[in-house]
Amino acid sequence: MGVALKVQNLRASVGSVEILRGVDLEIPFGQMHALMGPNGSGKSTLCHVLSGHPDFTAEGKAWVDGEEILDLGADQRARLGLVQAFQSPVAVPGVELEEIMQEAAEERGIDPDEADRRIAEASRRFDMGPFLGRSVNDDLSGGEKKRSEIFQISVLSPKAALLDETDSGLDIDMVRTVAAAVEEMRRPDMGVLMITHHSRILSYVIPDRVHVMMGGKIVTSGGPDLAQELEQSGYEGLRKRLGITSAGADTTPKPAFDFFTDHPFSS
Repeated sequence: MGVALKVQNLRASVGSVEILRGVDLEIPFGQMHALMGPNGSGKSTLCHVLSGHPDFTAEGKAWVDGEEILDLGADQRARLGLVQAFQSPVAVPGVELEEIMQEAAEERGIDPDEADRRIAEASRRFDMGPFLGRSVNDDLSGGEKKRSEIFQISVLSPKAALLDETDSGLDIDMVRTVAAAVEEMRRPDMGVLMITHHSRILSYVIPDRVHVMMGGKIVTSGGPDLAQELEQSGYEGLRKRLGITSAGADTTPKPAFDFFTDHPFSS
């Protein structure tokens, strides 16, 4: 089994503010990893940096299926097979979902007939048929937007998918619905990094590995039982077990745009 996404000693900053402080991560094809952590720990920043957000200065290495990506633009990374689903998907009035998926598939080098087949199949799997002729994410509920993002990922079949707080802002019933869609999306030729604050979605999506980020780096990793530990003892309990002092754990200022995309269930 090859490696879909690998990150080695990744550091990132905005101006003089260092946010990521040496992140190491490896996600094999066919696996889903959950990344958890308190507010301000750097989880969303990791997504932004890997996707090529221009506001960040990054050092270290990152690979998608063995191809180095940090020197590439965001569009080049996408063509290599890296896709991000956002916390707050943006509406695109006047652009139909089916139309944008056909164009995105063409950019990925997918034959038009194959693209149409994938769109039809994925729309049935994720119940997106009624939305294909509507503007992208326009006048959709939070859960419908998240389901649309997962539908889009399924059509494009990337090598690595970053799900940035797919469960944020959803009630418990919609968390179940979105979790079922995430499970349905899993493929042996794709690695998935799912970022979440809360272990609630992990009651319905079973990750292969769970990582916890604090202070801009991954401080511990384990199986699904690690998420259960966090549910019982919280991040403070984990800090105590690991010998991490609260005062220095998560004091990194967040970039301004992160405040508009960070919607935890609870603090």
